[in-house]
Amino acid sequence: MSRPMGDSHKRFLQTLMSNGIVSSLQAKALHRHCCETHGAHYSPDRLDEFIDVINAQLQPMFMHIRKGMSEEDGLQYYALVNMAETDVTRMSSDYADNELELFRKTMDLIVDSENGTASSTDILNCADSLKSKKMKKKETEHVLNKFVQDKWLNEKQGEYTLSTRCIIEMEQYMRMIYQDLIKMCFVCHNVAFQSQICENTTCGIKMHLPCVARYFKGRSDPHCPSCNDFWTHEIPEIQQAQSQGSQSQSSSAVPAPNPTPSTSSTRRSRRS
Repeated sequence: MSRPMGDSHKRFLQTLMSNGIVSSLQAKALHRHCCETHGAHYSPDRLDEFIDVINAQLQPMFMHIRKGMSEEDGLQYYALVNMAETDVTRMSSDYADNELELFRKTMDLIVDSENGTASSTDILNCADSLKSKKMKKKETEHVLNKFVQDKWLNEKQGEYTLSTRCIIEMEQYMRMIYQDLIKMCFVCHNVAFQSQICENTTCGIKMHLPCVARYFKGRSDPHCPSCNDFWTHEIPEIQQAQSQGSQSQSSSAVPAPNPTPSTSSTRRSRRS
């Protein structure tokens, strides 16, 4: 019989529900805050066990707290995933049909690209050929901004990428739809979009940029870890200042609402 959730677990879950996704550092800080607030036993090295208790109670509702890695900074994040809705239909309550179609087309562009990005120009061109309802430029830009604000996409200098939340929540869907286009990082074994590819055509392994930086750190003569060919790409650097900035942002406090039991249930849905 699974262990029941206490108030500390409920507070943790509600905070994650309101945020959608939190970094590992935020999750650790939230774990401590929830335990101390409700007088529960706190062990800093037992976050995963704490989450396992929540997941056991979420299982009948087809929900699960899942951990994944950010392709941007290599840090670990936690997201609440709806296991019953494995595709873009999980977003249907927040977006119109043509907005969902735009998101699918954006995802197509990103997955088909070599570096895991889609330019704003290419996305705008897609918006003009939507089957459900075409979008004008300003409307498309507004919807893209909403995708970024809702943490489904990231944007930098006009280039869009799949967010950590999107990858964690939709990995199963992307594996089913894109199949052979989905490759795993040779180092961390997670799905890889923003990555470097071995240029040996008989090899072609992928590695996330943070994984490349860590794997080749201090090596003046980098070679592919699979085929041993010379690694022709420029090795990215994770600067100390950027790393500290990411940790500072990730460890910032997240709001922790009062633990009010949720009465909403999760329904199964089928991709149309």
